[in-house]
Order: sequence, then structure tokens, then C-alpha cells
Amino acid sequence: MIKKGDNVIITTGKDKGKSGSVEKVFPKEGKLIVAGLNILKRHRKSRKSNEKGTIIDVASPLDISNVKKVK
Repeated sequence: MIKKGDNVIITTGKDKGKSGSVEKVFPKEGKLIVAGLNILKRHRKSRKSNEKGTIIDVASPLDISNVKKVK
């Protein structure tokens, strides 16, 4: 059972071998968010005419089966 605050290592994907602490857990979906890892870039359109579009970093959830708890 992985809970918020646990230290985990990512076992698959682009961040394989990296470790971090769990920020949030979604038990119904079987996913979790690890602090500072699995970051995706999202392009945001301008909402107003005088505002510029921006690129923001968003933490994407990982499947619980793709991480391993560290003691």
C-alpha cells in the first residue's frame, strides 16, 4: 500500500530509476503523482486579446504498478 509522503522509485518510462516522494494518490484509478517527476509541458492559448500564450509544466499521474516503494 503506497500512501502520500512515501518514497518511491519509478520502474518504467522516461523517468526510470529516479526517485521521489508521493504527492497525491488516486486509489480508484490506481494512479499517483510523484513530486518533480513525470512532468509534461502543456501549451495554453491566450484567453484575452492582450495576453500571450504560455507553456506550463504539469505533473502527470503514474500507474501504481510502475513504481516501487523504497524503505
